[in-house]
Amino acid sequence: MLKIEAVNHIGIRIREKFRSMAFYEVLGFELQQDVGFEEGHPIIMQHPSGVVLNLLGPARGAEAHNVLMDEEEKFTGITHFALTVTGLEETRRFVESRDIAITGSFSFGGMSAIFIRDPDRNVIELDAYDQADPDDMSGYANHP
Repeated sequence: MLKIEAVNHIGIRIREKFRSMAFYEVLGFELQQDVGFEEGHPIIMQHPSGVVLNLLGPARGAEAHNVLMDEEEKFTGITHFALTVTGLEETRRFVESRDIAITGSFSFGGMSAIFIRDPDRNVIELDAYDQADPDDMSGYANHP
């Protein structure tokens, strides 16, 4: 077994540097360093929780299209990342007050979640464990 201590960072391909940085700043991420975005190197951002993002680019594919999530045919790859939040209703109010669309939701085995997308349609799952019925497994059908 590989002895993993933690997730080190999450790499996300983006199109427009400043648009994406502004989005992630709204979520609380702070710029640590731009090590050459235009040359395909990451913009490193960190949240006070310790979560680190590497924003990579620039993407050159179709605008407003996520090949892993928006295609009928399913391809292999990482489809989303999930962040644990302290409360789902508080999180819902936070994202809605900042005009961030909620693109899906579900409850499953004691956990409730909402989904949002960044400006490049990368999916972010926001999970809370304090407001779900642990015996309710019916909501998983709403999982995008």
